Amino acid sequence: MRKIIIAFMMICAACMASAANYLTFTAEEDSSSFGIVNKDGNNPDVQYSLDGGETWTALARGKTVTLAHKGDKALLKGNNPDGFSSSSNSLTYSKFRMKGKIAASGSVMSLIDGIGLSTEIPDGSSCFYGLFKGCTSLTQAPELPATALASRCYESMFSDCTSLTRPPELPATSLFYRCYESMFSGCTSLTQAPELPAMRMAYHCYESMFSGCTSLTQAPELPATTLNGYCYNSMFSGCTSLTQAPELPATTMVEYCYGSMFSGCTSLTQVPELLPAMLLAESCYESMFEGCTSLTRAPELPATDLYRYSYRSMFSGCTNLSFILVSFHLWSSRETDSWVRDVASTGVFICPKALPFRYEEDRIPEGWTVKYIEDITGYLTFTAEEDGSTFGIVNIDNNPDVQYSLDDGVTWTALTEGDTVILVHKGDKTLLKGYNPQGFSKGNSYSSFTMTGKVAASGSVMSLIDEKNRSKNTL
Repeated sequence: MRKIIIAFMMICAACMASAANYLTFTAEEDSSSFGIVNKDGNNPDVQYSLDGGETWTALARGKTVTLAHKGDKALLKGNNPDGFSSSSNSLTYSKFRMKGKIAASGSVMSLIDGIGLSTEIPDGSSCFYGLFKGCTSLTQAPELPATALASRCYESMFSDCTSLTRPPELPATSLFYRCYESMFSGCTSLTQAPELPAMRMAYHCYESMFSGCTSLTQAPELPATTLNGYCYNSMFSGCTSLTQAPELPATTMVEYCYGSMFSGCTSLTQVPELLPAMLLAESCYESMFEGCTSLTRAPELPATDLYRYSYRSMFSGCTNLSFILVSFHLWSSRETDSWVRDVASTGVFICPKALPFRYEEDRIPEGWTVKYIEDITGYLTFTAEEDGSTFGIVNIDNNPDVQYSLDDGVTWTALTEGDTVILVHKGDKTLLKGYNPQGFSKGNSYSSFTMTGKVAASGSVMSLIDEKNRSKNTL
C-alpha cells in the first residue's frame, strides 16, 4: 500500500508540474549559479527544483544553487499571495543574484501562485521591484503575463542586466504608479523595446524605462492620448543609438510629462510633432532634447502661450541644431531658461512678428537669422503622411515657374521636370510657390504634379500664381 501511495503522489506531482508554467533558469554555460538576496526583513517563500518538479527545496538567503552543466535547469515557485516584495524601498525587497550565463523562461508569476498561471499582480505591492537588478549574467527575461498590474510592480526589475538583448512582452493596457519605472535602465545590450499598448498613462509609469540602453535603435509606438505627471520623464535618456523618436499624439500636457525624454540621445535626427499640443504644463518639455548633438531641426512648437518652465533647457547642448519655429508671442525667463544654450552658431529662427527681438541663450540664439511666421503661411504645402513619400512635376508643352522649399521658406529650389523630391519622414513638409501671372497652364499646354506614398496638400494653390504676394515676400 505504501508503494502505491508513493507512486500516486509522484504521478500527481508530475501532473502538476506539466500543467504549471514555472519560472525556469537554464544554464548557458557550465558552473552557472544563482541565489537570492533579501533586504531588511523581506523574506518571501521561494523553492527550487533540479529534477523537473519532483522534489523542491527552500531557497534560503545566502544559499548558492549551482547548475553544473550547460543546459541544466532549475524550476522556481513560491506562495506569496501578497507579493514577492512588499516595498520599493532599497532595503525591503528581494532579488536574485547570478553568475555565469543564465536564460530565464516560464512565468514569473509562479513566485506568487506556485504554478505560474495567474495574470494578476497582488494589489498595492511593489511585487517584482528589482527582481533581477544587476544580474549581468541574465541573457533572457522570463514571461510577464500579468494584465492586472500594481504600483511599482516592475520598477527596476531588469535594471543593469547588461547581457539582456530582448525584452519580454508586456500585455497590460492599464498602468499604475511607477509600474515600469527604470525597468530596463542600463540594459546596454537591449536592441529592441516591447510594445506598449496602453492609451492612458499613470504617474511616473514609464519614467527612465530605457534610460542608458545604449544599443536600443528603435523606440516603441506610444499611442497614449491621456498623459499623467512624469509619465515619459527620461524614458530614453542616454539611448545613444536611437535615431528616430516615436509619434506623440497627446494634445494636453501635464507636469514633466516629456521632461528629459530624449536627453543625451546623441544619434537622434528625427523628432515627433509637438504636438498637436497647444495647452502646456509646468516643465512639460524641460530638457526633452538636451544633448541631442545630431539634431539639426527642432519640431515645430505650435503653442501660443507658454507655462512655467515648459521649454527650459529643451535644446540645450544640441550643438548642430540650426532651425526652430515657434508660435508664442511673449518671452519669459522661466519658460525658456537656457533653452538654446550651445546650439549651432548659425541658423534660422522663425517666430511671430509680435515676439520681441532679443538674442541670448534664453531667447533667440546668438548669430541666427530671424524670419517671421506670417511670411511663410499661405503657401501651397505638401505634407508626407508616410515615410518616403515623393512628388515631382510633368510638363506637357508647358514650363511654369515652380519653386519648393524644405526648410519653411528659408531657401528655395526650382522644381523642374524629372526632379523627384523625397519627403523622408512622415510629417516632413514642402512649401511651393511660383510667379505665373498669366496662369499655371494654358489650354492643351499644362503641368501636373506626380506623387508616390501618401501626401496631404494644404495652403493656397494661388501661391503658384502670385508667389504669395511676391512684392511683399521677404524670404
